Amino acid sequence: MSKKGKDDLDGKGLSRRNLLKAGTAAGVSLALGGPASAERGNSDRDEHHGGESHRGKSKDRELTLVNGRIHTMDDHDTVVSSATIRNGLFVAVGRGSNSGSKGEVIDLRGHTVVPGLIESHTHFVSLANRPGYHVAQWERANNLAEVLALLAARRERGDVPPGQFITAMGAGTPRMFAELRLPTLAELDAAVPDRPVFLYQGGGGPARTNTLGKQFFETATAPLAGPVTVGADGTIAGGNPNMANRALYHLRIRQTFEDKKRSALDAQLYSASVGITAVLDQTLVAAATGTLNPASLDPQPTDPLFTLNHYRMYDAWLQLHREERTLIRLQINFLHNQGFIAALGSSIDSQLPELRERLKNQFPFFGDGMVRTGAIGEWAAPFALPSSPDNYAVWYEAQRLVAKARWRNENAQAGSPTSTVNIEQVVATYEAMDAEFGIKDLRWGLQHSAFATPDQLARLKALNCAVSMSGFTWLNGTPRADGLPAGPLYPQILASGIPAGMHEDGVHIAPHNPWFALHYATTGLNVLGQQINPGQQISRQQALHAYTRGNAWYLNREDDLGSIEKGKFGDLVVLDRDYFSVSDADMRKTSPILSVVDGKIVYDAGVLHRDRRHDDDDD
Repeated sequence: MSKKGKDDLDGKGLSRRNLLKAGTAAGVSLALGGPASAERGNSDRDEHHGGESHRGKSKDRELTLVNGRIHTMDDHDTVVSSATIRNGLFVAVGRGSNSGSKGEVIDLRGHTVVPGLIESHTHFVSLANRPGYHVAQWERANNLAEVLALLAARRERGDVPPGQFITAMGAGTPRMFAELRLPTLAELDAAVPDRPVFLYQGGGGPARTNTLGKQFFETATAPLAGPVTVGADGTIAGGNPNMANRALYHLRIRQTFEDKKRSALDAQLYSASVGITAVLDQTLVAAATGTLNPASLDPQPTDPLFTLNHYRMYDAWLQLHREERTLIRLQINFLHNQGFIAALGSSIDSQLPELRERLKNQFPFFGDGMVRTGAIGEWAAPFALPSSPDNYAVWYEAQRLVAKARWRNENAQAGSPTSTVNIEQVVATYEAMDAEFGIKDLRWGLQHSAFATPDQLARLKALNCAVSMSGFTWLNGTPRADGLPAGPLYPQILASGIPAGMHEDGVHIAPHNPWFALHYATTGLNVLGQQINPGQQISRQQALHAYTRGNAWYLNREDDLGSIEKGKFGDLVVLDRDYFSVSDADMRKTSPILSVVDGKIVYDAGVLHRDRRHDDDDD
């Protein structure tokens, strides 16, 4: 497919550049998203960095940043003042970066720069498929006034057609807002009186809507569902029956493919705006049936936010990739949710049909620098203890199938302050797989790993495994009556020497914004300011290392990502404050003012007053 120019129309009379320049709410502070622009097609990469040729470009594409505090996160934690990216790769870091630069030169004016952050456990594809004109920024709001301002600003952008919904779904939960509730119908009407609004909490509701939304949902019909019950205050209940999911269904079935492409771009722009330039997507929890028929997995009125057709959910993103319009890097893990299914028969050979087909027909770590496959994860089958013999047999066989097929594999177990039995089962099984098949070269992983013991960590390290530490406990965690830490035990994990990354596990049970997780790892404070992880803090340098170098190793991409070094991908973020020295409260509010992926600026808050004459240099 031929590359579109940045000002080509998107089919609706808007250029892609003008569409994305409105990427976040006008008139709302940078801490909530700020004005932004996104300017990129996928750039060219050297063949050893993604297998793409230069497609006949006539000149090099170069970006140089000077006069900054650039934390490279290399082996020596070097800090330099300048760096140059050419054709998507760092070609000079520190001395000599600004000698004879042929491209755009940005004066950082002393701002702190760090490598692009990497998310090693997310369900980002859900955010990339949100119906309506979605406001992901609501997860960064501190109170209802900020939520309402974001919704109003989204309307003021002027691109939401009459009758189309403004939505905010997922990680924005009442616990995050000072009022500990969602806005009411009257409050939503005051903010957005002329467009329907739909707010959906967490992964399964409840939800809230305004008057226009109430009118729509109370009259909506579809082949699989009738109208939605809406309270006088706009409440759409979860529970059973789950009216919030029925409302979600009515929006999902009205999405066009172009709507999904817009949603995917909006999600990517939001990710760039919080500094995450690469994601390891754990897909979504698939419907646990024995079917291999994608058509049978189309939206249902009972489907929660975290359920999508897992055979089709990346279609819009992949189309954007073909059009060279993606903004961040995507690595796709494959979560398999088939436990023991009696209808498939009692033989273990008849179980796990989807996993078996995946291992026969999919390639691991296959793709290019912007989109590629990953491993089997977050799990190959639902975890089960021997006390559930049929399900345990299926879980254990899934580990064998993945090892035999020579794939990387993951399991997700956190343990608890008083029990590590589940983690022990995973570690012992990995050891059994190594004895039977040899897995040390496959770099298997353990997600969450909050209470893994020193012995368990040492055994995992001996198997060349890695862990990805959770960073989301701050949202719902509370102080324990016994005074024990809520976890993770960050110092103990890092002291083991095992490769360790960190994640937020968005975008249902927690936000996507990584600075919340970094704040929690370094303070132990929950969203209410309570200490819930006493004695388990790590330094800001260690936490950032986990989100960059550690996560790069976890993605099998330590040669390409995670640090600002010559020959690596040109991904970095320029911060609005010095992450390393500001107060804890200010650190939590950290927000990028410029994000660069593959040497191209994908998010720009307008703070650095760039010379935009260079925007089209690679066209």
